[in-house]
Amino acid sequence: MSVEISAAAACPATCTDTDPLHLSVDPLATARAHVADTALAGTPAGSGLVGLELELHLVDLADPAQRPGWDRIQDVVAGLPAMPSGSSVTLEPGGQIELSTPPVRGIAGSVAALEADRFVLREALLVVGLGAAPLGTDPAREVRRINPNERYVAMARHFAARGCADAGLAMMTATAALQINLDAGPRHNWAERTSRIRDLGPVLVAISACSPLLAGAASGWHSMRQQAWHGIDQGRTAPVAGADPAQAWADYALDAPLMLVRDGGVTRPVTTGATFADWLAGHAPVDRPPRIVDLDYHLTTLFPPIRPRGYLELRCLDAVPDRWWPALAGITAVLIDDPAAADEAAEACAPVRDAWVTAARAGLADRPLHVAAISCVDIAVRHSPPELHDRIDAYAGLVAGGRTPGDEVRERAAAADPLTALVEEARA
Repeated sequence: MSVEISAAAACPATCTDTDPLHLSVDPLATARAHVADTALAGTPAGSGLVGLELELHLVDLADPAQRPGWDRIQDVVAGLPAMPSGSSVTLEPGGQIELSTPPVRGIAGSVAALEADRFVLREALLVVGLGAAPLGTDPAREVRRINPNERYVAMARHFAARGCADAGLAMMTATAALQINLDAGPRHNWAERTSRIRDLGPVLVAISACSPLLAGAASGWHSMRQQAWHGIDQGRTAPVAGADPAQAWADYALDAPLMLVRDGGVTRPVTTGATFADWLAGHAPVDRPPRIVDLDYHLTTLFPPIRPRGYLELRCLDAVPDRWWPALAGITAVLIDDPAAADEAAEACAPVRDAWVTAARAGLADRPLHVAAISCVDIAVRHSPPELHDRIDAYAGLVAGGRTPGDEVRERAAAADPLTALVEEARA
């Protein structure tokens, strides 16, 4: 999602992007100021720009048990028609394909934009024998990286050295999300807005749970996608917390372990657990001082559930099937961007505001989360835009019954097998 960044988000005057940070008077303060200044961009109240990103698992419909090869996928993407709403099309390490819309005013318009591009993508893929399944995890196929980009090679080496190779590989190659990007809003309201979104997070995790299986196995977690994220370094995946969201993000970033360093087109893993602050202090296994460009790249290796990128990037929702994601996107945006709905949701979420792990593991089987979720989706129904009312109401019925889209996946897999469930969604 692209938004205009104010002049305040520029590199501090004391340095340029490629100057070593140690040339500034106080390197740590310069780095902290840079991250804080670029964290959020003020936007008018009620501006309501929304961007949506949907990841999908590519499936060869003639040989669904095997992931399509990297060369084939690249050729397919190169041959895709332009998306009518302007979405970009990108590829993830396991060959997942991602549609990312430009920002559109209002959630109804954003959903319509993504649906239009999703239809074009679906039809173009079917012509070449491929389907695409929007599910939180690949329920059937082995966890395997097919994207040879050196960034992902280095990430895998970092995760292996840090003792979370399996979770890291699963996260990169076998998970998919519905990501929602929202304006930061007026500067004076950043603290309240980000706090409310963070408090809503566990409810969003619970109602979006759509990953009960991974590579043919069940762990018991309702969101095995979130289980994978919880299995890697929490210094880069835990929620960002603090009274001042920009400063909290700066502290989080400088205290997070280094994952990768780029030099001359080469990406190298960092495997010791040294933080960016350590690098600034000369205590990291890198043979040169860091620059602003290194700090910016470091930010791309941090994956909290709500990430500041000028706008607010909500990363905590599982991808869900096409019949459900428009409602899930609508529920999320309404509960954040509609002032009356946001006030009501804040009260409903208060008892479960810290229940991130419980939401991923137990989902709506946890009674406090179920109570909060019922309240939240009912609020969303009452405040929904007319274009999405019926769909949000249907999702509210699902939640009221203690169910999520993941229950449908689990039942289909039990009735046949996980691969059949994957193929059914890829053809849907």
